[in-house]
Amino acid sequence: MKQGFIRTAAATPKIIVADPKHNAGQVIEMMKQAWGEHAKIIVFPELCLTGYTCGDLFLQNSLLQEARHQLSVILQATRELDIIAFVGLPWQEGGKLYNVAAAVHRGKLLGLVPKTNIPNYSEFYEARHFVSGSRKPVWVSWEGGKVPFGSGLLFVCTTMPGLTLAAEICEDVWVPCPPSIDHACAGATVIANCSASDETVGKDVYRNSLITGQSARLICGYIYANAGEGESTQDLVFGGHNIIAENGTSLAVSKRFTSGVIYGDMDLERLAAERRRLTTFPAASEGCREDYVSVEFALEAEELRLNRFIDPSPFVPRDTGERDKRCEDILSIQAMGLKKRLEHTGSTRAVLGISGGLDSTLALLVTARTFDMLGISRDHICAVTMPCFGTTDRTYRNACTLTGKLGAELREVNIKDSVLAHFRDIGQDPSNHDVTYENGQARERTQVLMDIANQINGMVVGTGDMSELALGWATYNGDHMSMYGVNASVPKTLVRHLVRYYADTCGEKELQAVLYDVLDTPVSPELLPPENGVIAQKTEDLVGPYELHDFFMYYILRFGYSPSRIFRMALHGFGKEYERETILKWLKVFYRRFFSQQFKRSCLPDGPRVGSVSVSPRGDLRMPSDASSRLWLKEAEELS
Repeated sequence: MKQGFIRTAAATPKIIVADPKHNAGQVIEMMKQAWGEHAKIIVFPELCLTGYTCGDLFLQNSLLQEARHQLSVILQATRELDIIAFVGLPWQEGGKLYNVAAAVHRGKLLGLVPKTNIPNYSEFYEARHFVSGSRKPVWVSWEGGKVPFGSGLLFVCTTMPGLTLAAEICEDVWVPCPPSIDHACAGATVIANCSASDETVGKDVYRNSLITGQSARLICGYIYANAGEGESTQDLVFGGHNIIAENGTSLAVSKRFTSGVIYGDMDLERLAAERRRLTTFPAASEGCREDYVSVEFALEAEELRLNRFIDPSPFVPRDTGERDKRCEDILSIQAMGLKKRLEHTGSTRAVLGISGGLDSTLALLVTARTFDMLGISRDHICAVTMPCFGTTDRTYRNACTLTGKLGAELREVNIKDSVLAHFRDIGQDPSNHDVTYENGQARERTQVLMDIANQINGMVVGTGDMSELALGWATYNGDHMSMYGVNASVPKTLVRHLVRYYADTCGEKELQAVLYDVLDTPVSPELLPPENGVIAQKTEDLVGPYELHDFFMYYILRFGYSPSRIFRMALHGFGKEYERETILKWLKVFYRRFFSQQFKRSCLPDGPRVGSVSVSPRGDLRMPSDASSRLWLKEAEELS
């Protein structure tokens, strides 16, 4: 439960129709099992204490009284369990019968949530026995006391900020305006659904889409527990299809036609961050809660050993098909952005530096696609290679070969003499390989590109990626500057997959071969002399692994997570790939560089946004250049 993670459960007991004593025993055993697995929330099916398929037996007082008695048995048997459960049963009140979900915790009945939408069609004739409950809660008698009864109940955990539960029952989520919409607007972050949905061909696909879609629309966790084995098969078969979803993602889905418990570790901080970020999500104001009653309960906080999958590459889909689709979409977005800018300026020429590295390769591929869209010959693309002190034969050869295979114009401008002349002008010793030595080369390259663009009435296409911008790994007014940055919102881990996707789908063996060699080349700005003809300056040796930095960047910018939380997630996501000390070292480096280098991002050129994270100062990252990193670094230091 610490840092917003909480284990949830959806259970399908193997019931006996019209035998509440047996069914209560099943519920108690499953609650104990879930508690033993450190679950804090468990949801059971609709009317599970009696069975959903009792038919006219629901009109028998003996069955109703026994169900009520067995609810009391459940409360007594689970007094020591630190878990909140939602259990379905029939409830007689005021001369009418209601289909309710009873919220129970540590031997106490917290409240009763009646079903709002009562079906009366085809195979479901609930209106023959049950009536709809009202939203505004009333107080009803229970064992010498009073409990709230109504669909407008919010169960608020006082010991875990961000955990507010509400419930709806089966049909409620299938209607055009489910009660869960109002629940979420009133502040509920997790919805429990006690359900009895029968199985027909294809219904499971729709059901899964419905539940995950509802969790996405409401930015909530959703626990759906369905009736299963043991229900009467007189007309219907129930498959026990249980689903635990979070903001559009299925955390756990049970196999159908089985009984048992499934678990899903929800991330409440993620839900809170999403609701905070999206200004269109309504505030949980008093107006939203007008017909609601809040019922408080407490859960003991504990360190949860996560069973949740944390993707170490959040920018890169794991599924090959989905990854290929994303690559195609991103290449199209990049090309369409550049196409519009060229059309708007009336330019038919593009200029970019080609180094034989990943970023400039991607930029050239995007530019070639753009010119194909515009119907302009690719020889209007001017790719400039600018060898200097750190250039290796391998990258030079790849730059030249790639440009030729794509049909672009290749220009070579050796900048050694220009840089040495500049060093003489400013009194820089060429043997001193300091930051001036490196940045002097980077700025000379940008000056060459800009001036060639003036010569041919072209536009300089930027090559730098988002990971470099987040770290400030760019020379101010050097590779930092362009007239349109096509890679500006593409993280380094995704650049590699975009180039590989292009190589795999281009259909040209020679072009494919050079792209594969670019992919195998170490990432480097090549600003220091090579050692024995091999790249000496490897970026990831200096600033750290890009896969770690992209992981940090995603969760810092997308969700605003704290250093301690990101560190914990990185330890879980990367497993044994990195030592604890290594992850922490580069996390500190990321925070230091991210804050200190904001001034570079404050004046970035235009570039297309391709995903949910971007560092553009015009919309996605409104950050002061002089902000202090002390708060974040202090927390990171305390993790040591």
